[in-house]
Amino acid sequence: MQATVEWTGPGGMAFLAHADSGHALVMDAAPDIGGHNLGARPMEMILMGLGGCSSIDVVMILQKSRQDVRSCRVEIQAERAAEDPKVFTEIHLQFFLEGKDLDPRRVAHAIQLSAEKYCSVSIMLGKTAQITHDYTITTVD
Repeated sequence: MQATVEWTGPGGMAFLAHADSGHALVMDAAPDIGGHNLGARPMEMILMGLGGCSSIDVVMILQKSRQDVRSCRVEIQAERAAEDPKVFTEIHLQFFLEGKDLDPRRVAHAIQLSAEKYCSVSIMLGKTAQITHDYTITTVD
């Protein structure tokens, strides 16, 4: 796996990132340190990566266990250390799942498997942060 991050140039703190999958995105610093709010902050990208990684796992595990999951959203709240390096110290993922007759035990198990076995992002972040999870299930016809 490779990535390239390139500064867009003088007058700002925006960077263009390219992944070896062929996708690109813009990252920018906060305005108080020279950014222009042109993209997500790098630490926000980490939280988004965590949400994506965990959600992919949860949906795949539920589908493999023949659960009729229709939607999955995760909201993430995080706290960072006050001093540099300002690593994440606490992260909470709140999953919102919709489906027909979703089994709460299978949902909880899918989230646990993602957190403890499959989600590389979660396992890496767990080295510095306490990560907690919760979920809400909405039944649809």
